[in-house]
Amino acid sequence: MDPAEQQTIDQLTAQVAQNVTVEGSAKVLIDGINARIASAITAAQAGDSAAVVSSLTSLNTDLTNSSTALAASVAANTPAAPPAA
Repeated sequence: MDPAEQQTIDQLTAQVAQNVTVEGSAKVLIDGINARIASAITAAQAGDSAAVVSSLTSLNTDLTNSSTALAASVAANTPAAPPAA
């Protein structure tokens, strides 16, 4: 294998590892959202309005922060489109 091919393989390997990390983080985020929504539903069913408002406000803040971080990560790790031939 020539050095250029090895470099391409090394770059691809690094990108795959980074994608796995980002995708794993996204899964943790989504699982956490599901758990917090379930908790808010349980509180609502128990008639605890303050807990529901607190849960939903916190969830909204976390979603906004995570969405911003995820969008930045996707943008930073998306290669530029190749120039038109």
